[in-house]
Amino acid sequence: MNNESRQLFIGRLGKEPELRYTRNQKPVCYLSVAVNDEEQQKSHWNKVVVWGKQAELANQYLKKGSDVFVQGRKSLKEFRTTEGEIKRYEEVSAILIGFSNL
Repeated sequence: MNNESRQLFIGRLGKEPELRYTRNQKPVCYLSVAVNDEEQQKSHWNKVVVWGKQAELANQYLKKGSDVFVQGRKSLKEFRTTEGEIKRYEEVSAILIGFSNL
C-alpha cells in the first residue's frame, strides 16, 4: 500500500451502516464517516466500504453517531449516469476498522 492512497482517520458515522451481500453472498457494508477539520471548522465526509466479517460486525454494532477508526486505501471510482454523464467519487476500502460499543 503506497502512502498516497493510505488512509487513517477517526470520525463519526453520519447515517446507519448499510449492509448488503454480493451475488456470491460475501458481506459488504457501506459507511459514511465525518472527520472534523479543526482548522477550517468543517467536516470532511468519507465513503467507506468494509468487507467480510468486519462488515457484519460494523452493521451489528455501529449506529449513526458512533465513533469509528478506519485504516484503508483510497481509490477513485466512476460511473456513467443514465444521461451518459461520467460521475467520479472517492471511496476508502477499509482494511481495518475499530470501534467501541460503550
